Amino acid sequence: MRVFLYLLAIVLANVITASFNPLILGIFIIPYGSFLIGATFILRDLVQNKYGKKKTYLFIGLALLLSAISSYLLGDTLWIVFASAVSFAVSETTDTEIYSRMKTSISMRILYSGVVGGILDSTIFVIVGLSPLGAGFVPWDAVWMAILGQIMIKVVMQILGVLVLQFTNFTKEQSAN
Repeated sequence: MRVFLYLLAIVLANVITASFNPLILGIFIIPYGSFLIGATFILRDLVQNKYGKKKTYLFIGLALLLSAISSYLLGDTLWIVFASAVSFAVSETTDTEIYSRMKTSISMRILYSGVVGGILDSTIFVIVGLSPLGAGFVPWDAVWMAILGQIMIKVVMQILGVLVLQFTNFTKEQSAN
């Protein structure tokens, strides 16, 4: 079920982003799919917790393929698909490695690895995909607003996810195993 939810969240993030104009929150530009991308880092950690790092990399590869296909089928340009794939590969790999190397509670590993992954995902995607360097959808003077908007949402999702996991005692049960 964890793997299915992880893969579904990635595809749904693409569908939601393609279907709705970004949320403008003050000066910040936030694609609605960012809410789900924040959750995918948590789901990926839960997949890794159950299946281990080696199998998780296989699931990341499958998720990358599904993301690229769904993004392209939803009408994204090849440049956006490329930027999404690069940011996804870097952020998910970084999240995986941080999560597996930290020697602390599951909650802190999920939080820290997801925050770092979210920062990388947001920064790489906006600069490579959306800025004038990429597709040119976001002018240079608005790039920082797009990056920070996505980071804010992804960090909030990490915090909420960790709180939910703690509330449901998931992390305590997993620590005992």
